[in-house]
Amino acid sequence: MNADNAVNLPEVLAEITALFHAYEAAFMRNDVEALNNYFWNDGALTRYGIADLQRGHAELVAFRAASPAPNFTRTLHNVRITTFGHHSAFAFTEFTRSDTPLKGRQSQTWVRFAEGWKIVAAHVSMVP
Repeated sequence: MNADNAVNLPEVLAEITALFHAYEAAFMRNDVEALNNYFWNDGALTRYGIADLQRGHAELVAFRAASPAPNFTRTLHNVRITTFGHHSAFAFTEFTRSDTPLKGRQSQTWVRFAEGWKIVAAHVSMVP
């Protein structure tokens, strides 16, 4: 296996891990500008939320502008990040929130572009 498809190259894994946790911090402080910038600015972007769906970056920006700041705390569990080569990564986590007994799940697909790492697809759900 060469570096183009090597799994969990240490430097790439460190980059994505840092970005994943920075995204979480931006989410919890409702930093809308930062959150929008983590996502690929393209019409092909897809984000499935708990009760929402955005197809394309413009829909994501509109959704974030209309979303209130979280009024809960969130604890992450079982964070799993896997990278492939230098240009793709997948991040998964389970989470609990202080405002519900439901269990959360979140996934993000990251791709490295010329302008840096971007989330190209994401999914968030809550289950009993």
